[in-house]
Amino acid sequence: MGRLDGKVALITGGASGMGMVASRLFAAEGARVVLTDVADEAGERVAAEIRDAGGEAHYVHADVSVEADAAGMVRAAVERFGGLHVLYNNAGVMLPDDGSVTTTDEAIWDRTLAINVKGVAFGCKHGIPAMLDSGGGSIINVASFVAWMGAATSQTAYTASKGAVLSMTREIAVEYARKGIRCNALCPGPIETPLLMQLLADEAARQRRFVHIPMGRLGRAEELARAALFLASDDSSFMTGASLIVDGGITAAYVTPLD
Repeated sequence: MGRLDGKVALITGGASGMGMVASRLFAAEGARVVLTDVADEAGERVAAEIRDAGGEAHYVHADVSVEADAAGMVRAAVERFGGLHVLYNNAGVMLPDDGSVTTTDEAIWDRTLAINVKGVAFGCKHGIPAMLDSGGGSIINVASFVAWMGAATSQTAYTASKGAVLSMTREIAVEYARKGIRCNALCPGPIETPLLMQLLADEAARQRRFVHIPMGRLGRAEELARAALFLASDDSSFMTGASLIVDGGITAAYVTPLD
């Protein structure tokens, strides 16, 4: 018996990285998965792979920063699978030109906030009514460990966006706590995804990042997906408005000793 048997799960950014791994895991745990992305070919491939493995999955094109797309992805989940019980707002960006507050261009701010903050808000705006109609459920919003502390390398728009996600998560949790909907934030540290590996292509940059991680390595997408599974499932039934930090000890450390 899977931990998500009978659940319908909507996962944004499901075509690659952490969203792809979570889509596969949630389906393996019994969920009927609707995954969304803007990379249609990759998204269709992930959904097909899940179906080939015996799961149930459907891909929907959605740019989460566009409210009509957010409404459409929720509508697709309800029409395809009959309801919505898990909303995993995973889609997000960390743009290469995001840096110091004194140097980051307005265009970087606009795109980062549109996807990372408005995208989460639109998902919740349209997902919550469907979840209420389905008898409640669990919302997982991806924030970051940088919502709790400043990043070692400046990425001001990204950090600000994840702080906003954390605050929004708490407010949604309080508003819907007695209506059968839980809302928690998942706060990953550096996870080994194609995006991060591109940003850390320089070996010196990688080693500088590792200095700040007590475990001395990047996290794996599978490790984050299992944390998301916990928040999605009834195993976390008394958790709402919480932040689950999965960061290899970064936020616990003042200084990390070197071997």
